[in-house]
Amino acid sequence: MVSVAPARRRPGRPAQGGFTYIGLLVLIALLGFSLAATGVVWSQAQQRQKERELLFIGNQFREAIGRYYRSTPGPVKEYPQKLADLLQDPRQLTTQRHLRRIYRDPMTGEADWALVTAPSGRIIGVYSHASGRPIKQGNFRHRDRGFAGKNHYSEWWFVYTPVEQATEAEAPG
Repeated sequence: MVSVAPARRRPGRPAQGGFTYIGLLVLIALLGFSLAATGVVWSQAQQRQKERELLFIGNQFREAIGRYYRSTPGPVKEYPQKLADLLQDPRQLTTQRHLRRIYRDPMTGEADWALVTAPSGRIIGVYSHASGRPIKQGNFRHRDRGFAGKNHYSEWWFVYTPVEQATEAEAPG
């Protein structure tokens, strides 16, 4: 029978102390921290993008409600009864669209807008059901200046307010 001698360390070589293993663990920990930081940055970038979409879409609704209001035939103006009236105005003889489609709420992912209604029950604006805290707290456009300092997206109300036109008696000149 052949006998095999146990392997011996070579003389003059130091013993492996597991430094490579410890270095690998440190590298994995650093990689984990950097991925976590990247996730936070990515998440905030996504939220900022959704906020921009909410501002754009909300203002589309505000402008559509304004067009509906201003295009009311006769001197007594009225707001829409339902959002679908913005897609096809039932008061007009020809097809008139104030809004191309009912947009989805970018914060909830659904087209489930909360409605701001006048005492008459007609729609004067919309807002999101989302209760999250906005990142954007200031530097809004003039029409959205009321959103500054709000704590929830559901406080961003996109309401059309008609501008009262001066009558001939009040007109300058």
